[in-house]
Amino acid sequence: MGLARRIIPCLDVKNGETVKGTNFVNLRSAGDPVELGKAYSRIGADELVFLDITASFEERKTFTDMVTRVAQEINIPFTVGGGINELSDVERLLYAGADKVSVNSAALRRPQLIEEIATRFGSQVCVCAIDARNDADGWNCYLKGGRERTERGLFEWAHEVQERGAGEILFTSMDHDGVKQGYACEALARLADELSIPIIASGGAGKKEHFRDVFVNGHADAALAASVFHFGEIPIPELKEYLHNEGINVRL
Repeated sequence: MGLARRIIPCLDVKNGETVKGTNFVNLRSAGDPVELGKAYSRIGADELVFLDITASFEERKTFTDMVTRVAQEINIPFTVGGGINELSDVERLLYAGADKVSVNSAALRRPQLIEEIATRFGSQVCVCAIDARNDADGWNCYLKGGRERTERGLFEWAHEVQERGAGEILFTSMDHDGVKQGYACEALARLADELSIPIIASGGAGKKEHFRDVFVNGHADAALAASVFHFGEIPIPELKEYLHNEGINVRL
């Protein structure tokens, strides 16, 4: 059956609280990130991702303190991202207790950052997040939380990310984010088939079948979701039981 597929709640953190939006806008509160993290750890999430979505300088101390508190409370791996621009940022977050870091805009601006993180801390620490949209001319990567289009195509950038030493890719389809109509399975399958590093799918979970589809049709190694978990629409134990019954290898 291969490696167990992972279920990963994602917590977008702004001013110390978890928020969730649709297509990267219209944010609403979803609770305390440390308490949510504890609850997810307890009910069977395989990993967690915490993203500081307003990683301005003043917010960083708040976020680092939160990472320390999370590390004290949970016993599953967690990744943190947002505002990571140099090795000192990585060091600060790993020292606070994170297992991995996620880089996105900074890596697009300066791809050598991926190599620096992988060389210094190991590939397993470096998750490269890619936010992309399927525009009229194909899949393109976006910066700054989806606000600014780049000249990089999704697939060529994903290949470069792997070559530079990233341990995983976290791919978010901006078209699918928060609309709960299913993941971008076609693009995910192409990424998974062309690359050898794990692909984490993000953007589009609305019902349990979408998770089945992203593993079966999208060939993803892990599925990340936010609002369906935060607002209790899909309980993780129920989801894993469903996936197990569908013949998908998950940790129960």
